[in-house]
Amino acid sequence: MAKILIDPITRIEGHLSIEIDVQNGKVVDASCIGDMYRGFERIFVGRNPLDANQLTQRICGVCPISHGIASSKCLESAFGIKPNKNGRILRNLMIGANYLHSHLIHFYHLAALDYVDITALLKYNGGDSKINNLKEWAKNELDVKKNRIDAITAVAPFLPRYEGKDFYIKDLDTNISAIAGYVKALEMRMKAHKMVAAVGGRTPHAISLVAGGVSQVPNRAMIREYKKNLKEVEKFINETYIEHVKAVAGAFKNYFKIGTFTNFLSYGLMDQDTENKQFFLQRGVAYGTKLDSFDPGRITEQVRFARYSSGSNLHPFKGQTQGAPGKPGAYSWVKAPRYNGKPMEVGPLARVVISYLSDNKSVKAEVDGLLKVFNADISAVFSVLGRHAARAIEAKLIAAQLWEWLDELDVNGQPRNYFTIPDTGEGMGLAEAPRGALGHWIVMKDKKIANYQAVVPTTWNCSPRGDDGVKGPVEQALIGTPISDPKNPIEAARVVRSFDPCLACAVHVVEGDREIGTFRVC
Repeated sequence: MAKILIDPITRIEGHLSIEIDVQNGKVVDASCIGDMYRGFERIFVGRNPLDANQLTQRICGVCPISHGIASSKCLESAFGIKPNKNGRILRNLMIGANYLHSHLIHFYHLAALDYVDITALLKYNGGDSKINNLKEWAKNELDVKKNRIDAITAVAPFLPRYEGKDFYIKDLDTNISAIAGYVKALEMRMKAHKMVAAVGGRTPHAISLVAGGVSQVPNRAMIREYKKNLKEVEKFINETYIEHVKAVAGAFKNYFKIGTFTNFLSYGLMDQDTENKQFFLQRGVAYGTKLDSFDPGRITEQVRFARYSSGSNLHPFKGQTQGAPGKPGAYSWVKAPRYNGKPMEVGPLARVVISYLSDNKSVKAEVDGLLKVFNADISAVFSVLGRHAARAIEAKLIAAQLWEWLDELDVNGQPRNYFTIPDTGEGMGLAEAPRGALGHWIVMKDKKIANYQAVVPTTWNCSPRGDDGVKGPVEQALIGTPISDPKNPIEAARVVRSFDPCLACAVHVVEGDREIGTFRVC
């Protein structure tokens, strides 16, 4: 038996280690290890509740809008208010744009290099018309120097990489097209960021998100700016991104059977009403193809194998974050969230599966169309490729829906409802980050935060074993993965990166009171 430690897993947000045991060419055991202490919530205790709205956005630079919205909902729950129509729609426009940005990051800049041969350009002489065309494309589209495309094949983060037989797509046209997509996606991400900033005031940390809605009054200039960028991003998604996902799926069809996990949870993506009951993509729980209703009271966090001394199996309202570095048997700083005692996968695949089972016609049409292309049944989506396909489907559907929300705005209308801060209270804010179910919980006393807990998507997906010893979703998905070369375990990396881990959300580093330096400000 070979024991393999991948430390760290690269091309993800934050620091994650994976330890796997390989026997007869397959993974037979796996541990998912978060390497940093979680302590962000402890910053909140004793502060004004309104601080949470901005501080939580600093948990992560990739999905701050999701944290800002979850925190806003959390405060609204504690204050006893709801957003108005404009506030709800403006939030959807922000989070929708952030989704497009995040999904493009994941496929092109974090995961595609597991499949695309970035060195393809070096394998052919400079006279090849396809390569010259690509260089000219880059020059015309991005106004960069002619050697830009040559440079990306010779430096980090493209090299070094896993090397092995049949690791990457062989077709030259597909590789060159995907490399061009990689470069073009940088521009599309910028435009998606501009869409967020048009509504949020700036990005990545939006200043307009507040309890009760947003502070930005929608005007025609904002809407024109948003539409201009949305048109280009949507075109890239429909004509390029989706086609590249299909190309990867066509070249690596075996990954429809690898990385399987079948418990899914979604809090519901983007509110369709101000009561938080109707959603663009549905709320629910699924065990394989069996759909169940969602009850937030069934959420707990377990810590038997996590480096915390706090009580285990606590609901987030009572959650604690007391570090225990030397705790016997513990191997991760990530807690183990459980729903009704079970590990759950959250994220695009969970949202798509639950919406599919909830008879969302748009989702069903996209999923069934993809399954027809690859002559597969619904079980094929519970996989590495299923996760990539789900992101592409989401991006397409969200881009189309954003146009409708823009038309529903009350131009120059009030963007928020107002509130007073009560002396005491509890609040829960449930949202969907690009990477999955995101929940914030607050307890207030004397108009101050007494406890604040955030249970984030990667805490769900990259959790260690629970109190019962059952592995977390990524750990289970790794079991059975074929490893062709223990020295180049690209297959395991593909499984992990299909979940799009964001460890910056799941764990943090916080030092105690220590003077770093003394400065004079003039």
